[in-house]
Amino acid sequence: MEWFFDIRLIDGPLYWLVSILGLAGAAYLLWPPGPLAGRQWVVRVIAALAAAFALVASIHWALINILSLFPDNVPDTVLLWIVLAVAALILLVLRIPRTRWGSRTTGLAAVLMVAALSAVQVNAYFGLNRTVSDLLGTDLARIPTLEAELQRQPGESDGVPLQGWSAHGTVPDEGVLRKSAIPGKVSGMKTREAYIYLPPAYFADNRPALPVLVLVAGQPGGPADWLTGGTLQAHMDAYARSHGGVAPVVVVPDPNGSQSANTMCMDSRIARADTYLSQDVASWIKSTLSVETDHNRWAAGGFSFGGTCALQLATRHPQLFPAVLSFSGEAEPAIAKEREKTIEASFPGDPEAFNRQTPLAIMKERRFEGSGMYLTAGQDDPEFVAYLRTLAKAGKEAGFTVRAYEVEHTGHSWDTSSKRIADALDFLAERWGIAG
Repeated sequence: MEWFFDIRLIDGPLYWLVSILGLAGAAYLLWPPGPLAGRQWVVRVIAALAAAFALVASIHWALINILSLFPDNVPDTVLLWIVLAVAALILLVLRIPRTRWGSRTTGLAAVLMVAALSAVQVNAYFGLNRTVSDLLGTDLARIPTLEAELQRQPGESDGVPLQGWSAHGTVPDEGVLRKSAIPGKVSGMKTREAYIYLPPAYFADNRPALPVLVLVAGQPGGPADWLTGGTLQAHMDAYARSHGGVAPVVVVPDPNGSQSANTMCMDSRIARADTYLSQDVASWIKSTLSVETDHNRWAAGGFSFGGTCALQLATRHPQLFPAVLSFSGEAEPAIAKEREKTIEASFPGDPEAFNRQTPLAIMKERRFEGSGMYLTAGQDDPEFVAYLRTLAKAGKEAGFTVRAYEVEHTGHSWDTSSKRIADALDFLAERWGIAG
């Protein structure tokens, strides 16, 4: 069954088959049914498209502005694919009175094919589930829990100095993934399991003092998204191959606790998420993993919500995370589109308490010479491009070494990390002294 789980969902034969069938289904639904004249049917097709657009736009507006389900608008490309699926359903309803049962069944099949096309295109836009295994979570389920023998032993040092290091004996060609709970001993938070990437050098007899990269996923979502959409292991293994087996130890913790929760990575009325990341997670890494404990070789990173979170960690705790990789991060954390709703949910009646914790406010008050900031945003994602430009300007003025990139032919998707992560790791390597 491995062949089934390896089927690609964002390209390859299945992707194109679904696309062709979806277009065929759309063509069938657009064809005038039975006795209805062509001109009359064209009018109804236009009305169906207009109704679908109005319905999707209204629901989207309500989700953003009334229910505050998302702090940012859903990308236009995604909304248009949803409009196509809704329009297909409306066209089926319009066809029913003028068709026989056999044609109705064919029409229903056509709607399902259009819906499948829309689903595949939305998934391809975000780049989250790249294979059937990603969608079903089969590979994730096979990731072992971090074994005791891979953990730091009592009295163990950080490892051999990294400069000039080379492995004694042989090391594996690839790193490994593990999972582990990271208890919220100080914060009191209850979170999902974290994922850990251990590079080949971690298994050398003369293990070096390896740098640490803490990554946070988007919201809604969870740590596993860095393994699926972010293809974490593939990127890290590629980096390790070009650096003699050396790559950062990567830890992907969960600052939210559930798929839909949004703590904004802050200590607020919602949760003590900042304490969780800066104390619970940082302490767990140093006590559990054989890594460099000097934070000059630590960095925080993330995508979307996670990118915003990483910026917060780098500005609130530069002594812990003197470098940050923010892929499609926001200018400040948010729960709702309206800033007032975000403040009321987190610091009711105290907007200054919220303001003081935002990266832009902190960068106005503090200097960050010696810290590094790497930013990306999809060129087709204007809202986040604006955030990128604002953050890059503020970072430079505050003393950060800044690199900022607008990623071509990309929206608000995992491509903003995948297309730039090799360069982002080189940015960190220069700071860590492992450039090669």
